[in-house]
Amino acid sequence: MGESGQAACRGYNAANSLRFPMKTPTIALVMIVKNEAATLARCLSSVQGHVDDIIVLDTGSTDDTVGIAQGFGARVHHFGWVDDFSAARNAALDHSSADWNLILDADNWLESGHEELRRLGTEPFLGQIAIVNRFMQGNEERHTIEWGTRILPKGVRYAGRIHEQAANPDGFSRKRLRIRVGHDGYMPEGLAAKKGRNEALLRMALAETPEDPYLLYQLGKELALYDRHDEAADCFLSAVSLCARDQSFRYDLIMRSLFTLKQAGHLERAILLAEEEFPYWQDSPDYFFCVADVFLDWAIQHPAEAESQFLPIVESSWLKCLEIGERPDLSESVAGRGSYLAAQNLAVLYENTGRAAQAAEYRDKARAMRPG
Repeated sequence: MGESGQAACRGYNAANSLRFPMKTPTIALVMIVKNEAATLARCLSSVQGHVDDIIVLDTGSTDDTVGIAQGFGARVHHFGWVDDFSAARNAALDHSSADWNLILDADNWLESGHEELRRLGTEPFLGQIAIVNRFMQGNEERHTIEWGTRILPKGVRYAGRIHEQAANPDGFSRKRLRIRVGHDGYMPEGLAAKKGRNEALLRMALAETPEDPYLLYQLGKELALYDRHDEAADCFLSAVSLCARDQSFRYDLIMRSLFTLKQAGHLERAILLAEEEFPYWQDSPDYFFCVADVFLDWAIQHPAEAESQFLPIVESSWLKCLEIGERPDLSESVAGRGSYLAAQNLAVLYENTGRAAQAAEYRDKARAMRPG
């Protein structure tokens, strides 16, 4: 072909590329719901205009859930509940033809990162987003950030009866995205609505695979949510004994084990676990915060040795929390343990041990560190 022909060909291709641009990847919101009228509108309004399709699979609502979904333009389908979250998730995904699927529950809402939904590209991966789990501890609202796999490329499906996980037979990489989703299902009203449901499903799943550490961990979490700390501690310790060190949930498992053993009054076992795990969590504020809590209770039970032996461990552990700082990259790390919570606990410790100047210093630090 001569130069003029090549130039004409290049011109044709350039014109054609302008006339026929590459297809922009599409994204669908895919949900399963049942009696979610109280929270569904908040979820749908948070993503409206940022997804190409909304697919809602209803598993038997008797309230206005379906009408609310349709009011937001969702395509609503129906599915008979079979005590299996994966079955329902996969049935919902079967209705999606989008390149990407965003998986949310009705008690979620998209807080930030809307623009990221249009930057997913064409290469498949499993997208992890920051889920802000809000809960009450005492009279104070706390939150953790859980990195959950909630953005799936076309064709990926779920496995697991409950606390289902994205199956990954093709070995797609996992990528953390700058997307933040709120979740208030662990607040008192949400817990009351779900009481008993998840425990029953977890026990069904464990009857099938009784030595699955992930299911034991999830059952421990479920029991702890309802203050059944003795039972939860047994589940957590069984999970620890079965869980490989490289399991993604082991970090949260260890921290919850320490906290729950303390709540159940099993302080010696908590101290033993803390000693066993000491080499692995030197960059974790949660670890040192839990250690401080355990040794504070131990000091209260052993007042003769408290000042000389145990309170120095408590103090140094909370100081270590501040040295490390916040670690939201550690999935399920409790916000504040690397900042204001540790500082305010140090202020109380110093106040109660006659160190007024240090108490005032750390009260000021806690106020400065507290969000808002």
